[in-house]
Amino acid sequence: MERIVDILKDNWKAGFEILLLAAVIYYFLLVFRGTRGAAVFTGFVIVLLGVIGLTQIFQLDVISWILSRFLAFLAIGVLVIFQPELRRALAQVGSQQIFGNPWQRGELIDVLVETARSLSQKRFGALMAIEREIGFRGMTETGIAIDAKATAELLTTIFFPNTPLHDGGVVLRGDRVMAAACIFPLTVRQGLSTQLGMRHRAAIGLTEETDALVIVVSEETGQISVAYSGRLEQDLGADGLRAFLAKKLTPAPRHGNWLVERARRFLGSIIPARSVGTGAAATGTESGGDTAESTAGREDNV
Repeated sequence: MERIVDILKDNWKAGFEILLLAAVIYYFLLVFRGTRGAAVFTGFVIVLLGVIGLTQIFQLDVISWILSRFLAFLAIGVLVIFQPELRRALAQVGSQQIFGNPWQRGELIDVLVETARSLSQKRFGALMAIEREIGFRGMTETGIAIDAKATAELLTTIFFPNTPLHDGGVVLRGDRVMAAACIFPLTVRQGLSTQLGMRHRAAIGLTEETDALVIVVSEETGQISVAYSGRLEQDLGADGLRAFLAKKLTPAPRHGNWLVERARRFLGSIIPARSVGTGAAATGTESGGDTAESTAGREDNV
């Protein structure tokens, strides 16, 4: 027993470091899971391990020397390649819950579903971003401040064609409309359908950088779509939208990162949460004859 105690005394620092590194790696794996960077990261690790294994097996001294020099720049490469995922992970550490109670969520869902149904029937295009834990004040400031309680009448009026605020997107925080005519970043992902218009690309682009939910109504077809985590769910309909929002807006329990959660709560109690700003990017709408849509050279007929 005494020997075990002595071993623990001599090696507790090493054990603590291992546990700390394991917690950090596990947290970032949770963040990367289901994102575009997950496949890139997996492929990168497989290739790196394969090359290292071959150099050790066949004693390839030149390649081993090159790898030893290359690994010095690996940290910079990781920061560049996985910049969106790392930014989201760091933003989640300082994030706070937006929706205070189930009643508030239910009321907002009713407003959004009614708005989407009305706009879809009238073939009015719309782009509505629901802020969750990661704020995006930088994009909110690109539009016109409103700060009014969200109602179906207000949102429908904003997206009425040819009104001053119908271009761009609306930002909702809790049950309030914070701003309209906002500029969202366009996705740079390759391989998207050429039928996706600027609204859909802006919705995907915003959800690649934040955890927002973005509702898109196509003015060409009236279809209702929702973007989240860089993905796009299309042609949901009013009932499908209600079910989707009810599922996604319900706060999910945080697993495996209790230490981060405790640190976040402590820092949040002494330092106001900061919103995540992003660089300015262009977005457009598809109202028949808009400059952005004509520049894109395609119609939003999804």
